[in-house]
Amino acid sequence: MGYVLSAVARVLEQPTAWGAACEMAVLAGPLWAAALLGLLLGWAWRPRWAAGLVATADSHPAPLTFATLEFWRTQLPARIRAPLAQYVGAAGPAPPPQQEDDSSLLGSSEMANEQLAVGKDDLMNLWRLVESRDGGPAWIKMMEKALPAMTYQAWRRDPQTGPPQYQSSTIFENANPEEVRDFFGDDQFRMSNKWDDMLIYHKTLEECQTTGTMKVHWVRKFPFFCSDREYIIARRIWKLGGAYYCVTKGVPCSSIPRRNKPRRVDVYYSSWCIRPVESRRGNSGLTACEVLLFHHEDMGIPYEIAKIGIRQGMWGCVKRIEPGLRAYQKARAAGEPLSQSALMAHINTKVGDNFVRGLESNDDQSDIVEAEEKPAKNRVARFLVLGGAVALACTLDQGLLTKALIFGVARKFVGQRNTL
Repeated sequence: MGYVLSAVARVLEQPTAWGAACEMAVLAGPLWAAALLGLLLGWAWRPRWAAGLVATADSHPAPLTFATLEFWRTQLPARIRAPLAQYVGAAGPAPPPQQEDDSSLLGSSEMANEQLAVGKDDLMNLWRLVESRDGGPAWIKMMEKALPAMTYQAWRRDPQTGPPQYQSSTIFENANPEEVRDFFGDDQFRMSNKWDDMLIYHKTLEECQTTGTMKVHWVRKFPFFCSDREYIIARRIWKLGGAYYCVTKGVPCSSIPRRNKPRRVDVYYSSWCIRPVESRRGNSGLTACEVLLFHHEDMGIPYEIAKIGIRQGMWGCVKRIEPGLRAYQKARAAGEPLSQSALMAHINTKVGDNFVRGLESNDDQSDIVEAEEKPAKNRVARFLVLGGAVALACTLDQGLLTKALIFGVARKFVGQRNTL
């Protein structure tokens, strides 16, 4: 840090702009050389995103993904991908028409826009996630915590493209699925009770009284060094046996224009399965409720830095849910009226056994493993993140506070990796 400050001081001491530019070039030269060395090391260790650049050993070589626009588009930030996708869609061939949901599944053929927003395919995807049949990478366990009336476990996995994905299992004692369903769907209580203190604005844009589908506008508060984030989400609930499958995902919305602040999050998926389970206390009967959550989003933050922040702040957010649920139960017992969003959670689509039998023919599995990444990959990741933080801090002209924050995050990341 002292080297960076002294270098900045030398730049400021130059009497001419040319002299300052020369000093900055001298400062940036070694840093970018280190960045190039990091790229060479990363190529030597074959990261996941480069897997498509090399041919496989069998008779079917891998396609040259670097030659396709789609590959490079997935590497861009979300705010760049969205306009690019619109341009490509306008210039390229029209996509195939989306099939309508079966009338037996939806219960109604009305409100076609809501059917397209959240439909049968989303339910199938969530069911496969719950049953570990989505064929994705293995889940890596992150943490296991407990409160007197709540237990919590969390896992993470890193797909080949897109943001990290998270799975969690939360078991609430003395709770039933209907209470928990209404609790998570009640945006008004979420803000008034402040158990989710990141939500600072919500508004219902559309709702379907037949299927219970809602389109909602959210604004969430982010830390001081990030701008707030804006979400346009659609959500819908299905009932399968005694469990509720709640799908929530980001959807486009032309009626709300994009702004610089808050920043629009396009890639967003947060869906859960709520089901009764036996109590961990050994009581007879299904007196507890489990929430299986599957979440990922592209917040416009580098994935490695986002993983650090999520890991550090996850339990602090989760442990506020249990007191919020108990306050919600007391409010319901006292006869307080339900909000409109909670009433919409009561409207859901029942799914029969035929739907499940059709899905069970897919045997793809996603394992849950306890071990973290290999130590060799950890060492490479530490060097890459630390080197990237140095280059980022010395390239951005955002003041000493931002640089200190970047160095602090990188240093904490390296320290955590050393303890694994």
